[in-house]
Amino acid sequence: MALSAIAINCTLKSSGDEQSSTDVMIGVLAQKFAERGVSISETLRIADYNVLPGVTSDEGEGDDWPELRAKILAHDILVFGGPIWLGQISSLAKRVLERMDAFLSETDDKGRMPSYSKVAVAAIVGNEDGAHWSTSQLFQSLNDVGWTIPAAAACYWVGEAMGSTDFKDLDQTPEKVAETARMVAANAAHLATLLKDKPYPG
Repeated sequence: MALSAIAINCTLKSSGDEQSSTDVMIGVLAQKFAERGVSISETLRIADYNVLPGVTSDEGEGDDWPELRAKILAHDILVFGGPIWLGQISSLAKRVLERMDAFLSETDDKGRMPSYSKVAVAAIVGNEDGAHWSTSQLFQSLNDVGWTIPAAAACYWVGEAMGSTDFKDLDQTPEKVAETARMVAANAAHLATLLKDKPYPG
């Protein structure tokens, strides 16, 4: 049974700006997912959309979240990408998580949220510190709203403290990052296959 995956990029930059390191990290994961026969259909750059503040699935006129929500939930795997700012995950990532809070009240007749039996992994980039703190924030929030987190579910890179090198500036992907990406993709694909074949009973 074929798996589908989608990525979201919660960089603060819109697509018209310079290249995003988060996109580069998502690309590393996409390559490893492809080795498992899973392709990432598209990457949604959240900064390109008008995701209104709130905790419902539709905040009214001008809100682009309903369209993004439908695309995300149409896939088996979510690659949640974002940068570290001020030692924590970006404000756009937090906004996406706040909008997913609506899942708590959108359960089916068996008490399952729309995200049940779907897998989420993280793609985190930044300088200095914050990768573990960002993934802990992200994974707890995603699990609260129904996503399943596999073992070794985060692929991240952080640069030298007070340095100026970004992930996108590297000549090649560090070996450890590539190894981690391979494990993230393998575990996510394995778990998503199991859940697609046998969803949570509710």
